[in-house]
Amino acid sequence: MTDIYRALSEPTRRAILDELCKRDEQTLFELCGRLAMVHGIASSRQAVSQHLAVLEEAGLVRTKRKGRSKLHWFDGTPLKAIGKRWPIPKKGPKP
Repeated sequence: MTDIYRALSEPTRRAILDELCKRDEQTLFELCGRLAMVHGIASSRQAVSQHLAVLEEAGLVRTKRKGRSKLHWFDGTPLKAIGKRWPIPKKGPKP
């Protein structure tokens, strides 16, 4: 679970996840463009690739090869573990 918190602690990685939530199966080139246009993040392709590696290591991003391209998509499964660990009570606190 530590990997999840480390992955989510960086604003650029959260922006990458935001973009993958909007549209799955994006290439590195597409993500770099979206980060620059939508979020004003002008990171190099190498920097974005390193962020994607951290997210993939934490299980938040999945990849697959399609021809010469590597496609990325969001996987929220690890986030469900956080909800199981600290569930939100459905009722208010008891007096």
